[in-house]
Amino acid sequence: MNRKVVYPGTFDPITNGHIDIIKRASKLFDTVYVAIAYSAEKQPLFTVPERIELIRKSTKRISNVVVESFPGLVVDYVRKKKSRVVVRGLRMISDFEYEFQMALTNRKLAGDIETIFMMPNESYSYLSSKLIKETALLGADISSFVPDYVEKALKEKLRT
Repeated sequence: MNRKVVYPGTFDPITNGHIDIIKRASKLFDTVYVAIAYSAEKQPLFTVPERIELIRKSTKRISNVVVESFPGLVVDYVRKKKSRVVVRGLRMISDFEYEFQMALTNRKLAGDIETIFMMPNESYSYLSSKLIKETALLGADISSFVPDYVEKALKEKLRT
């Protein structure tokens, strides 16, 4: 049986919390599709190709990870990949309401697709891409939140 899971998100940028979820999912599934969503409403700092590159670098030692982008609905992408499972990360209780609404909406759109929730290691439970961008903009040391090449790319992006 080829068990596949889709881990969708904007990953702008990828954090150590995201990487923790990817590593753990890679032990439970044969293939983990890290699916970068196009999100104009979030106004991403990094382009989709830049995010793909940063995620590929972050996951290069995990052999069963595939990094791609997708337009449209997550459930359509999941079906295209012949998967039936979406994994989402839950950091804090504040994430739960949004993630629960999204999971129920996806269930209504595609009842055959399940959403599972994973919590990152507690040392990453407070991390968010938005918070990391804000603290980097203010000159904080973000080296414990993201891989070094992500930190470098973020600092370069914020200088321009």
